[in-house]
Amino acid sequence: MPETDSSSSDVIFQLNSSDHISHETFTVQFWGVRGSVPAPGAETIRYGGNTACVEVLVGGQRLILDGGTGLRTLGKHLLRHQDSIKAHLFFTHTHWDRIQGFPFFFPAFAEENCFHIYGAPAPNGASIKQCLTDQMLRPNFTIPLQKMRSHLHFHNISAGNVIPLGDVLVETIALNHQTSSLGFRISWQGYTLVYATDTDHSHDSVDPNLLYLANEADVLIYDGTYADTYYHDLNCSGAVPWQLGVDAARAANVGKLIMFHHNPCHDDNQLDQLEAEIRSQFQATYLAREGMVVKIA
Repeated sequence: MPETDSSSSDVIFQLNSSDHISHETFTVQFWGVRGSVPAPGAETIRYGGNTACVEVLVGGQRLILDGGTGLRTLGKHLLRHQDSIKAHLFFTHTHWDRIQGFPFFFPAFAEENCFHIYGAPAPNGASIKQCLTDQMLRPNFTIPLQKMRSHLHFHNISAGNVIPLGDVLVETIALNHQTSSLGFRISWQGYTLVYATDTDHSHDSVDPNLLYLANEADVLIYDGTYADTYYHDLNCSGAVPWQLGVDAARAANVGKLIMFHHNPCHDDNQLDQLEAEIRSQFQATYLAREGMVVKIA
């Protein structure tokens, strides 16, 4: 897809999540956009303070990417608007900011609901079920996963898997061997969304795996905003400039680039400035905001 005008209102806009999953549309909504730790407060209201959670409605399916604290907000919304909830929940990896909302995902406690849960083994070999179970054990939590009365189906996946969900196709690829993180490419009727939010930050050039995953994607969600000078100031390791996100979008001929996984130290004004700076190099760029919806088809 060629780079297009970032002001196009039929591509990115604001609205409430749809109560009906259409078989004819492909939309993405952001429920949590931060990395590492929630960042609530007056200075983060416009972008939001919840950690990673993205809802994808495509081809009659509901996919949820990561279960940070934004998953709690999504769960409350679904309970208000849905009588019976079915979704496929994909975890990129099991760092705290990707799973900490799962114990508070209230739809998982209702027996009429059904969730398919996908994740790769953690670096210590623990399955996705083991990781989610462990965080809900004492002394970390008071209610064990076994109290979730919904139908939970766990699927162990790995890089290179292709997962068909009706006429929706989910492809996986390794993005970061240190964290065992996966990237996802979601395809439907010629449209493509790529979710690559824990990329390998140990190199100065774009990861070939990322280029393969993102090739000709309509939308690339990337974590470059987390890794800039502010991140270096915290003496964190493994950072990479957001420029790599721009380089990847250009090289892969991506239509829209959405920066995600924001540094919890960044307030709204800093993120505004960062968005303007990135747009000066790749016009079709947005910084993810809670509540933002991307219409792909």
